[in-house]
Amino acid sequence: MSLSRPVISIKNLHKRYKGPSMDALKGINLNITAGEFYGILGPNAAGKTTLISLLCGLFPPTAGTITFNYNGFDNTPSAVKKIIGLVPQEIALFASLTVHENISYFGQMHGLFGRTLHKTVDGLLDRLQLEIHAGKKTSKCSGGIKRRTNLAAGMVHNPKVLVLDEPTVGVDAQSRNLIFEYLKELNRDGTTILYTTHYMNEAEELCSAVSIIDDGLVIATGTPEKLIRRCDDCNDLGELFLKLTGKALRE
Repeated sequence: MSLSRPVISIKNLHKRYKGPSMDALKGINLNITAGEFYGILGPNAAGKTTLISLLCGLFPPTAGTITFNYNGFDNTPSAVKKIIGLVPQEIALFASLTVHENISYFGQMHGLFGRTLHKTVDGLLDRLQLEIHAGKKTSKCSGGIKRRTNLAAGMVHNPKVLVLDEPTVGVDAQSRNLIFEYLKELNRDGTTILYTTHYMNEAEELCSAVSIIDDGLVIATGTPEKLIRRCDDCNDLGELFLKLTGKALRE
């Protein structure tokens, strides 16, 4: 896979919501290259969720641009939604539907039907070890099963860019390991992944590059290894994160 061509260019991105006097994002600049596993890290209320929402076209920026640099791509909101898969922090599934029905529903929302839909859903059930749970209503499923189903729903249309917001919250070690293995496999096959997490060890293990965001600004960017080496008294990404963002509690 190539790591030389920026496929996502974010320039001077601002976002101000109605009411607040300050921007949630205050001029974000990022270049994300094809095939990267890119971590977006930050404390609560730093601007991570706002950035993800803008990337996915859920609402427009106040100022600045987000450009997807694929050949012939027109960067309209409808086009962006076709190439992005979003796995939100909250479980975005229908409690009254089964695991299989949920994944199928999201497949149909992305235009998959018939044999293509059937083959795609069966492949995801198999890869994420959900086959034995396929007939269960999600309201009856464990946190790990819901998380894996949430991931399958975000991946069902085989997006070029996968955006994951805290995808391992509340899961056991086995489910976390399975999710990691699947994401690494997708990334090796060329999927560009944007990943937010509060678990710095996850970012250090998975990400080829990270940006740390605080108060709506990027305060550090680079590979985890290089960022740690720049800090004389930091042994890992968690120590670096606390040094840059402080130890004060965020609400």
